Amino acid sequence: MNRATIAIVGAAETTKMGKIPELSQTGLHADAALNALADCGLTVADIDGIATAGHDVAEIAQYLGVSPVWYDGTSVGGCSFITLVRHAAAALEQGLCNTVLITHGESGRSRHAAHRPMFPSMQQQEFEAIYGPVLPPSRFTLPVLRKMKDDGLTEEQLAMVAVVQREWAAFHPRASAREPITVEDVLSSKMIAYPFRKLMCCLVSDGGGALILTRADRAKDFPTKPVYLRGAGGESVEGPMISQMESFSSSKAFRISGREAFRSAGISHSDVDHLMIYDAFAHLPIYGLEDLGFVGRGEAGAFIAEGHTRPGGALPLNTNGGGLSYMHSGMYGMFALQEAVRQMRGVSPAQVEGAKLSVVHGVGGMFSAAATVVMTNEDRW
Repeated sequence: MNRATIAIVGAAETTKMGKIPELSQTGLHADAALNALADCGLTVADIDGIATAGHDVAEIAQYLGVSPVWYDGTSVGGCSFITLVRHAAAALEQGLCNTVLITHGESGRSRHAAHRPMFPSMQQQEFEAIYGPVLPPSRFTLPVLRKMKDDGLTEEQLAMVAVVQREWAAFHPRASAREPITVEDVLSSKMIAYPFRKLMCCLVSDGGGALILTRADRAKDFPTKPVYLRGAGGESVEGPMISQMESFSSSKAFRISGREAFRSAGISHSDVDHLMIYDAFAHLPIYGLEDLGFVGRGEAGAFIAEGHTRPGGALPLNTNGGGLSYMHSGMYGMFALQEAVRQMRGVSPAQVEGAKLSVVHGVGGMFSAAATVVMTNEDRW
């Protein structure tokens, strides 16, 4: 019998999401952090570990009034916050700190005080940008087109990703896009960069979120239902240039991070009740399902189209509507974590009945990094 060692005891998003012109990026961090503290009954004085991504961690600590004995500012793209959960857990287990606050805030839509852009990298600028691909829609198309050629992925299957996730978003009052859509709606929406139409691309939002982690033996001291980490999770990087991927039909970083997360958690795919896969664009859940091993190569498009991930399906996926329909600030990983926490607490507006184990998987950059964590509402297994 194994016992949980790390618990998430606080979780919250910003008070508003979508368009928040009245708050700076720093203000979004603070709003989310204060909401997470209120969620679990703590104050800033109780925090001795802090982590964030895409923003100077020292600035956030100073702004909030935190004097940490441990900090982490790892920034590898949108999956950074999933990575930071893993790093915070390691720090807590080693006794480097007692209570960790992970914050995210991003003025993706209003563009207030954006900080420290990570992309393009030096290699991207020197060897890829000169040929035209700079923004995500023009860079992600390269592997997708190859996957369509090699694995038979169709435009209709890509469209179904957006359709199914809109069905989940309809349950969430805070989702930015809740109206039902059809495959025809997706395929007739504005072309952005073939094969991506507008409804296959993520939203552009303002917002943020925060998590508070501590050791599991303290979890029952809090008013919130604890959500436990199962295993150490997994992370990996492949490299910043999408043109140099080992395979355009599969992400090496996805495969490694997922393998390590499943191994450390001691779980099989049949144990998973709920799944969150970062979806900046409609192809990412397809790559995620295959590279995490839920289906075979070339099978994920049909798997989603057949309804297995929709409400009532065997594998509930992206139950908040994802980056396509819930929100997408630019670094979406925090919001995938927030929905997994809600599911494990049993309070999601799109609650999966009886869910006990959730897997959260994210991408950083354009397949340059990946991170995976496993959450459960059981403190032993």
